[in-house]
Amino acid sequence: MASEEIISLLDSPTQKDKEFIQKAYDFAIKAHEGQLRKSGEPYFNHVFETAKILASLQMGPTTIVAGLLHDSIEDGVATEDYIKKEFGDEVYFLVNGVTKLGKVKYRGAERHIESLRKFLVAVAQDIRVLIIKLADRLHNMRTLQYIPLVKQKRIALETLEIYAPLAQRLSIRVLSRELEDLSFKYVNPTEYQKIVNLLNSKEKEALPELNKFIKSVKKALATEGVIHFKTDYRQKGIYSLYRKMQRHENDINNIYDILAVRIIVDTISDCYKVLGIMHSIARPIPRRIKDYIALPKPNGYKSLHTNVLTKDGATIEVQIRTKEMQQESEFGIASHLFYKEKGSIKQKENSETRWFKQFLPRIVNYFKTTNSHEATPHWINELAESQKNLKTEKDKNNFVEDLKVDFFNERIFILTPKGDVVDLPRGSCVIDFAFAIHSDIGAHMSGAKINGKMVSIDTILKNVDIVEIITKESSKPSAKWLEMAKTSMAKRHIASYLEKNKSKNQIPRQK
Repeated sequence: MASEEIISLLDSPTQKDKEFIQKAYDFAIKAHEGQLRKSGEPYFNHVFETAKILASLQMGPTTIVAGLLHDSIEDGVATEDYIKKEFGDEVYFLVNGVTKLGKVKYRGAERHIESLRKFLVAVAQDIRVLIIKLADRLHNMRTLQYIPLVKQKRIALETLEIYAPLAQRLSIRVLSRELEDLSFKYVNPTEYQKIVNLLNSKEKEALPELNKFIKSVKKALATEGVIHFKTDYRQKGIYSLYRKMQRHENDINNIYDILAVRIIVDTISDCYKVLGIMHSIARPIPRRIKDYIALPKPNGYKSLHTNVLTKDGATIEVQIRTKEMQQESEFGIASHLFYKEKGSIKQKENSETRWFKQFLPRIVNYFKTTNSHEATPHWINELAESQKNLKTEKDKNNFVEDLKVDFFNERIFILTPKGDVVDLPRGSCVIDFAFAIHSDIGAHMSGAKINGKMVSIDTILKNVDIVEIITKESSKPSAKWLEMAKTSMAKRHIASYLEKNKSKNQIPRQK
């Protein structure tokens, strides 16, 4: 049976798991019988491929079953009561959540805001809703060529601006990379083809040297007693390279990680041992060594990165990590979700799930109650709070732009002197960092140091900068800070402070 193709992707499924998936598989075939997609293929193929993507992410049987059934209610082939009775309340909840997201179309500021509100509510209740939707969207993007031309760019743009960044922020690179590249092809076909040609040319040019280097690495590791390891290489994503080239004035010679050698070992101590071996056979490039094991990225990514110069003058990036780190780098938060099929979702507490809770914790409470102060994180809560004041079309458009900057934009992470990590959108300045720490720190900032050197407060921050904010009780924000700040959170704090102080300084005239 074709259902075995899904089951074979799972790690040690029980007989009950297999039967549950088979039951959903059989129902989905009947439910979508006679329905065709724009491509002319059976509609069932879509839900089948969605379930396969979920299985490849090692999601649980409940999630896979929901993937098989995710269009059954929307298409009117199954009732809510039937799904609850035959597959349980948990599957129904997931299917219903994905169905609601399927009705979301990002057209017009007002509808966009309401759509994102519903999106956040559903995702906050159960992250599996988002992962099913990402799998659903990935298969739709794989078959986008069959959609009318007028819709292709809209769907691709929506994917590039909303879904791919969400997958990226959850560190599910196996999804985000493909979503980005498929979308980019439709959003900007000319630039897409340029980058493809450039990648092909670079790979052809660099591959002989890369293979030669990998052979020398294997020999060096064996000589030093490192026996259990795996080596391969990865090519940078098309859209990822496009964005990076924009930051480097389109000079590909300034980009060192187009092709990267990966070395997978058993333990963390092996990672550091291999790093030493790398530097013994090839000269490391200064300031190009990054330890994401000691200091993981906010989304949980861990690895050692080093750029080395070979004896033949080639520059090669080497990424060193354990098997677990490799799994996490590809599947992100999905690799840490564990389910009890009789009960509710369990999440292993780690840097990734903690980070996710940081920007989407109980946000549903805000929309159900007025106790918004109980929800965290503060910046997401403030974005939600700001919806109350959206009166004009301009306000609504500005809010959507704020979301793109504060929520969906590419991220950097900045360190406090104590080593705490602050997650910010790329392009943020010192002012944004100060207000991200605490509104009082931002309001009384008098200066700042980056990596031990005094800087102006409008200095744009770079990834892994160590920033120290200097405060003074007499210091206060000025109107100029509004022009300097990049994040909507910082701007709102500054505007609020200025407004309050303006009111205090207005002395009523005496009659």
